[in-house]
Amino acid sequence: MPLWKQLTISVALLLLGLCVWVYVSPGAGRSLVQMGVPQGIVAMISSSEGEGATGAGQSASGQGQGQGQGQGQRRGGGGRGDQNILVATQPVAMAVVNDRLNAIGDGEAVDAVSVMPQASGTIAEILVTSGQRVQKGDIIARLDSEEQVILRDQAAVALRSATEKAESYGNLKSFSRLDVLDAQIAREQAELQLTTADLNLRRRQITAPIDGVIGIIAVSVGDNVTNSSAIVSLDNRAQLLVDFWAPERFAVAVKSGMPVEASSVARPGQRFTGVIDAVDNRVDQASRTIRVRAKIDNPEDVLRAGMSFAVAMTFPGDTYPAVNPLAVQWDGQGSFVWQITNNKSVKTRVRIIQRNSDQVLVDSALKEGDVVAIEGLQRVREGGAVDVAGAQPAAKAPEVATQ
Repeated sequence: MPLWKQLTISVALLLLGLCVWVYVSPGAGRSLVQMGVPQGIVAMISSSEGEGATGAGQSASGQGQGQGQGQGQRRGGGGRGDQNILVATQPVAMAVVNDRLNAIGDGEAVDAVSVMPQASGTIAEILVTSGQRVQKGDIIARLDSEEQVILRDQAAVALRSATEKAESYGNLKSFSRLDVLDAQIAREQAELQLTTADLNLRRRQITAPIDGVIGIIAVSVGDNVTNSSAIVSLDNRAQLLVDFWAPERFAVAVKSGMPVEASSVARPGQRFTGVIDAVDNRVDQASRTIRVRAKIDNPEDVLRAGMSFAVAMTFPGDTYPAVNPLAVQWDGQGSFVWQITNNKSVKTRVRIIQRNSDQVLVDSALKEGDVVAIEGLQRVREGGAVDVAGAQPAAKAPEVATQ
C-alpha cells in the first residue's frame, strides 16, 4: 500500500478516535483545549460528532430516542464543559504541637560522696559493711592512732604544768608582772597544743559526712592509705537527680519547679514523679539542645544512681489546623489546599508547621470542620463547581398538579 494511503488512513482513524473520545468523555473538549488544540478544531470535532449522533438518533427507533434523551439529561443537559468535578473530601481537625517532651536521662544520687581519710596511716578497723545505711558523723573506719594518743597525753601534761605555774605566779607577789604574763601565755600555748593533738587524734577516725548508704568498701584492714585514697562511696538516694537534654524549642518553656514524670527499665510499669530542679543557662551549639536536671522522689528506695530514665513533660502547646497529607498542593507561590464551600472550590494558602504520617499541621485561616478536597484534585480550578463523593443529592420538591 502506498505511503500516502497509510497516512490518510492513520489521520482518519485519529479523527475517529477523537470523535469517540469527545462523545464518551464529557470533559474531553476542555482537555483538548488545555493541551493546546485550537478551539476551532475542537468545535468542529464536537459539531461533527453531534451531527453524527443526530443522524443516528433520527434513523433509530422511538425507544432509542428516549434513551438518548435520558442519557443527555443525566449528563447535565447542557454543554459537557459545564460538568461538576467529582472530588473526595475530609474535614479539617485541630491538633496540638510542642505539647509533650520525651527524653532519656541518667540518674544520680541527690548527695554522693567519695569518702577519703583526712590523714595518712594504716587501716586498723572497718566498722561498716556494704549496703549499710549510716547517719552523718557515724564512724566508718579507724586508722592506727598510738602515736596521736601519746602526743595528746603529752599535750595534756604540758597544759597541766603551765596552768599550775601561771596560777602560782599570779598568787605570789615576788614575781614581776612580766613573769606572770609569760606564764599565762605559756598556759594558752599548752591549751592550743592539746587542741591540736585532739584534732589529729580525731582525724584518725573516718566518719560519714552525710546521711546515706555505704557502697562497696575499697580497702581492707592493714592497707596503707593517704588523704587521697578513696575508702568507700556514700550515696543519699532519698531523691535522684536525672539529667537529660531537651530540644532547643523547649528552652524557654522548661522552668524550674515544673512537674515531671520518669520511668525506668528496671521498674517497668511504675512511674515516678518529681520536679525540674535546674535548667542550664545556654543551648549546646553542636546538638541544639539544652541540659535540664529533674529531681525524682525515691521514697521506697527502689531506684539507684546510674539508672537510665525515660522522662516525660507536658505543656500547653500550640494548636493548628490538621489536614490530610493528600490535600496539600503546591504552585509557584507555595503550598495550598482546595477548600470546598457551597460546592465551590476555593484555593486557601497554608504554611506547613509539622508533617506527620497521617496529618499535616498548617498555619492558615482554616477552622475546625472546614472541608478540603483530598482526591480528584487534577481538574479542580479556582471557583469551579464540584460534586462531593458520597454526598446525598438534594431532595427535589414534590410536583404539584395543576388544574
